[in-house]
Amino acid sequence: MPAPLPNELRDRFARLIEEGLTGREASRRLRVSAATGGRWARQIRSTGAATVAPMGRPPGTGKLAAYVGFIEELVAQDPDITLFELRDALTDAEGVAVHHSAIAGLLKRLSFTHKKSRWLPPNAAGQR
Repeated sequence: MPAPLPNELRDRFARLIEEGLTGREASRRLRVSAATGGRWARQIRSTGAATVAPMGRPPGTGKLAAYVGFIEELVAQDPDITLFELRDALTDAEGVAVHHSAIAGLLKRLSFTHKKSRWLPPNAAGQR
């Protein structure tokens, strides 16, 4: 996803509009598209500034948003549960079919972490 144009450019555009230039003239001078200039000019006239709109999907939406509590409960009951077991439990209990990576993303957003155990014996190649 592309990044929004910088606020400094938007501020310069607003100053040009306040000086009396049209949106198209200001956009030509600052080398942005005429469509962007028109949108910014309308926004400046209505709100007083051309601010950056929020980008991306709104938080709390998505296929698994309604099942957060269910997944948290499963993880609380068995902290060693695997993603595939979570996926199967969700499918059996709620009838929702999702990929295990979607559950991994949800667990990451919920701040669940995975730590590898350190019980492995030392490597024989490292001993001399």
